Amino acid sequence: MLPIAEIETVMVQPSLDSAFSDSRSPDTAPLLEFDQVGLEYPFEGTMRRIIQDVNLSIKPGEFVSFVGPSGCGKTSILRMVSGLNPAPIGEIRYRGKPITKPLNNVGIAFQNPVMLPWRNTINNVMLPLEIVQPYKREHKQKRAEHIRMAQDLLATVRLQDFQKQYPWQLSGGMRQRASLCRALIHQPEILLLDEPFGALDAFTREEMWSMLQALWMRVKCVAILITHDLREAVFLSDRVYVMSPRPSQIIYEEIINLPRPRNLEMELSDEFNHYFSSIRRHIHHN
Repeated sequence: MLPIAEIETVMVQPSLDSAFSDSRSPDTAPLLEFDQVGLEYPFEGTMRRIIQDVNLSIKPGEFVSFVGPSGCGKTSILRMVSGLNPAPIGEIRYRGKPITKPLNNVGIAFQNPVMLPWRNTINNVMLPLEIVQPYKREHKQKRAEHIRMAQDLLATVRLQDFQKQYPWQLSGGMRQRASLCRALIHQPEILLLDEPFGALDAFTREEMWSMLQALWMRVKCVAILITHDLREAVFLSDRVYVMSPRPSQIIYEEIINLPRPRNLEMELSDEFNHYFSSIRRHIHHN
């Protein structure tokens, strides 16, 4: 069991010049490349193809979404990118090298924000810093700095007053906000989002879009979102990929040219609804 320690929290003002300022040099080469990626499972004595011939690339700092019918393999794509289940057919390359094992520079947020019930909010957020290198090596010496990093993220999602609360004392939306902070605390290059807002009510979900956008714009990582909400995909993404039913392929790509930061009023614009209608049309056409 991981050690549990109560911490003395010092309130700090969030700053874009903090530890989360992006020090990565500009890079035009793809961060991720999918090359003839496929997936199949054994089924009743034969192999059933789930995904076939996925070819795409994702640039550093890009936010992309995958939408499509249930069972088309969207979540499997996240598992292949993370390296938990490397692509069995074709390959996914990270900075030009095939992904063959779990990557340590990935943050993941699920639909159910799994938080350790014996740790308060800020200790839950800091958990990756106790596990992921090089932060694990430095955690004792740099604990004060790590606390400030967590406080900065919590302030971005308006949880600065709930640092000492435990998961059972937080609403569902607050737990999801803390989960997003935890996924980003170690400054990953890749953020994987598996329907993170699917269990929230409509009003909370829309509020979370803006908070996720703010966090992502601070960390400047690649974000890959799986969602069934087309408005969510349009609001958050630079690019939306539409997948067909099994055996699924990418059947449509929509580039979203809405300015950032985006606000909820944009949903009422003709341009937003054009993107939404175009993606919806390609899903229902197939």
